[in-house]
Amino acid sequence: MTSRVRRLRAPLAVGLGVLLASAYVGLVDPNAPGHYPLCPTKAFTGLDCPGCGGLRAVHSLVRGDITGALDHNAFVVLVVIPGAVVLWARWLWRTWKGTDGDAGRTPADVALPSPVLVWSVVALAVAFTVVRNIGGVPALSWLGSTSS
Repeated sequence: MTSRVRRLRAPLAVGLGVLLASAYVGLVDPNAPGHYPLCPTKAFTGLDCPGCGGLRAVHSLVRGDITGALDHNAFVVLVVIPGAVVLWARWLWRTWKGTDGDAGRTPADVALPSPVLVWSVVALAVAFTVVRNIGGVPALSWLGSTSS
């Protein structure tokens, strides 16, 4: 097996795993009770975390319903999924080109962006969480994970 093919195994395996998991979520509806565990944050506090509605958003995206996906979790659709795709593509490209350094480096070392960008996304997630949990504001009600 060539060196490049050997290097590409990890990013391609991760990509295949994500595709298979997304296909599963597309087939097994998270809107139907009993298929997936409840979010611990939602179960214990009643508040939506930044990921609440993420499975329903992925289910809608797999089925081609972008509006429904945005309704379930805009943060996952607009930030998490595109960011994960970019990080995976960067990892794949750098692995393909052989710029991933020595074998001791992890995928995170190869793919992670600057700390400023990471902290910006964390701040955005916190802001999204606060805004989506503000009650009594009709203009913000669509940000909750239970919207349909």
